[in-house]
Amino acid sequence: MNVAELNGSLGEAWRLACQRIERQDARLLLQHASGATHAELIAHPERALSAKQGDRFAKLVSRRASGEPLAYLLGSAYFCGLEFVVSPSVLIPRPDTEILVEQAVKRVQAWHQAPTQVAARSGDRLRIVDLGTGSGIVAIMLARRCPSVELTAVDVSAAALDVARANADRHGVQIRFLEGDWYVPLGDERFDLIVSNPPYVAAGDAHLQGNGLPFEPFDALSDGVAGSDGMACIRTLVEGAWAHLLPGGWLLIEHGYDQAVQTRTLLLQAGFDTVSSWRDGAAIERVSGGCRSPD
Repeated sequence: MNVAELNGSLGEAWRLACQRIERQDARLLLQHASGATHAELIAHPERALSAKQGDRFAKLVSRRASGEPLAYLLGSAYFCGLEFVVSPSVLIPRPDTEILVEQAVKRVQAWHQAPTQVAARSGDRLRIVDLGTGSGIVAIMLARRCPSVELTAVDVSAAALDVARANADRHGVQIRFLEGDWYVPLGDERFDLIVSNPPYVAAGDAHLQGNGLPFEPFDALSDGVAGSDGMACIRTLVEGAWAHLLPGGWLLIEHGYDQAVQTRTLLLQAGFDTVSSWRDGAAIERVSGGCRSPD
């Protein structure tokens, strides 16, 4: 398949692309390159594809055939039913992370339904911080589902924060974004809830070489420590949480499929109560957390 072949009709371009990549991927990329809707592709496959559109489509198909994730080619991905801007500076949103949002929302709902010393000490608005926010999906979903809370989002990557700010603007939510490494930019601030989806894949894990992961930011996937168990960032989060949680506040962390026991152990050793883990849609323990007891 070459560019010249793709300068014909929409239908012919779609057919040729399907010889190299999945049919649905080819359709979505053709819509993206041509501006046609799905209905137009079906109803008017004879519509001409311009030389510029054909060239753009050919390049997208080649990139997809090389393994580059579809989300990066389209510039967006869906999470919890909403569309978010993504770029190679951030991880592609995954359904696994929905459980982190769900558990955070449950903590907020519990505080509102049965006001405690935590809510009273925090003033009228509960305070939540999302550490390692990436594209901002967790903070943005919490801002949408819990509009009465005050959201802060932190990331060490300026490029990731640019994407997160764009997503916050897109979805009309107010979030304070801070650049820095984990707790560093927070100073001595304290929160009712700390949430995080940190890098947790061991640096030598073979999974990092497949499923499009080589195209995603390595620093957002793994702690990068040679020979590590992938738990370095989770340890940092647990060890630093106590100084940034209000009494009665919660820490919730997403982790790998086999890291729940280790994470719970770290939480217990750090003095957290009500330590537990929650399963994602695949019945895998994906999020663990605990509560700092009221003083």
